[in-house]
Amino acid sequence: MDKLLEKSVRKINNVSVVFKRHLYYEINKGNRLIAIKGARGTGKTTLLLQLAKDYKLDEVLYVALDDLFFSENTLYDLAEKFARIGGKILLLDEVHKYPNWSRELKLVYDDFADLKVIFTSSSILDIYKGESDLSRRAVTYHLTELSFREYLWLYEKIELPVLSLQEIVINHRSISISLLSQFTPLKHFSMYLKIGNYPYFEYNSEEYYQKLRNTVNLILEVDLPTAENIDFQSIAKLKRLLYVISSNVPFTPNIQKMSNALSLNRNALVRALQLLDRAELIRMIYKQTRSISLLNKPDKIWMHNTNLMYAISGEQLETGTIRETFFLQNIAHRHSVSLPEKGDVLVDNTYLFEIGGKNKSKKQIVESENAFIVKDDLEIGTQNSIPLWLFGFLY
Repeated sequence: MDKLLEKSVRKINNVSVVFKRHLYYEINKGNRLIAIKGARGTGKTTLLLQLAKDYKLDEVLYVALDDLFFSENTLYDLAEKFARIGGKILLLDEVHKYPNWSRELKLVYDDFADLKVIFTSSSILDIYKGESDLSRRAVTYHLTELSFREYLWLYEKIELPVLSLQEIVINHRSISISLLSQFTPLKHFSMYLKIGNYPYFEYNSEEYYQKLRNTVNLILEVDLPTAENIDFQSIAKLKRLLYVISSNVPFTPNIQKMSNALSLNRNALVRALQLLDRAELIRMIYKQTRSISLLNKPDKIWMHNTNLMYAISGEQLETGTIRETFFLQNIAHRHSVSLPEKGDVLVDNTYLFEIGGKNKSKKQIVESENAFIVKDDLEIGTQNSIPLWLFGFLY
C-alpha cells in the first residue's frame, strides 16, 4: 500500500496541467462513481492525473489496474485500506485489465459511501455489461481524439473557444471573421489532418505514424482480448479486415464477399465490424431509414479519423475521403449522424450537409431545408456555405 501511495504522489506531481482536454472541464466531480471511456492514446491517463491535482495529495490515490499489487490483493481490499487512512478519491486506470472490475466496483460503491471513484476503460468495454449492473451507479464520459481547436492549443499555443453546432450553422460567417483575426486556419489545418489527432506528436511524422500503428496493434492484441472473448486467429482476421477497409474508404461493405475472403460467417463478420467500431478504429454509419441492430451491417464505413488513414494507408488518399472523415470525427462526438437520401450526412435528423471543395455546388440539396455546403480550402463562408475547418471547434 505504501508503495502505491508513493507511485501515486510521484505520477501526480509529474503530470503537466498546461494543456487540459475539453473533458476535464465537463466532468461533474460531485458524482461518486465516474467512468471515462476512450480509445488507447487519447490521453485518459493524463486526464486522470490532472483530475487528481484538484484534491489534497493525502486524500487521493492513483492506481493502474495492471499493477503487480493486484497479483496478491483485490480492488476491494485496496479501497478498504485507502478508506481507513482517510482516502477520499480513488483513481483507477484501465479498469478493463482487472478481471472482476464490475462486481468489485459495485461493492466499493455500496460499502464505502465517503469514497469517490473515477476510473478509465477502453472504448471497447461495455461497462454496463459486466457481472454487476453499474448503469444506476456510474456516470460515463467519453474522451475522443483531439479536435482541431485542441490541436491548435496543444501544439501551436493558440487558445480559442468551443462552438456549438447551432452557432456554426447560424453565425459561421461572423465567427470565421472573428477567428481569422487570431490565427490563419488553413495554415494549420492540413497538418492537423495528418498528425493532429493524438496528443503525442513530437515533430517527426514518421515516428508519429509508427507510434500510431503500434497503438492500433495494442488495441487489437491487448485491449480487445481483455474486454472480449476473442482468440489470436480472430485478431489476425480483424487486422486484415481493418487494412481492407482503410484501403477502400468510404467503404460500402459486401458482406458475402468479405465473409468468403476472411472465412467468417455473416454474424461473425458483423460482430468483427462492431468491435472495430467500438475500438474507435472505424466508424460505421447507417441510412436514415434503417434501424441499428446487432445483426444489421452498416451502410457505409469510414476510418475513425484522418491520422489513422495516413498511418495505415499512406500518403495516397482521396481528398474527398479526408474531408468526410474529418467532418464525421468531429460532428459525431456530440451529435447523431446518418446517411440521407440526398447529400452526404444528416445530423440529428435535422441538418443536411454536403461536403466538398470550395467550388462545390449545392444542386444536390437545393430543395432541402436546413441544408448546408461544407467547403474545404475556404476561410470565410457565405450564406449556406460553411468552411470545413470550423467544425473542428465543436469540442
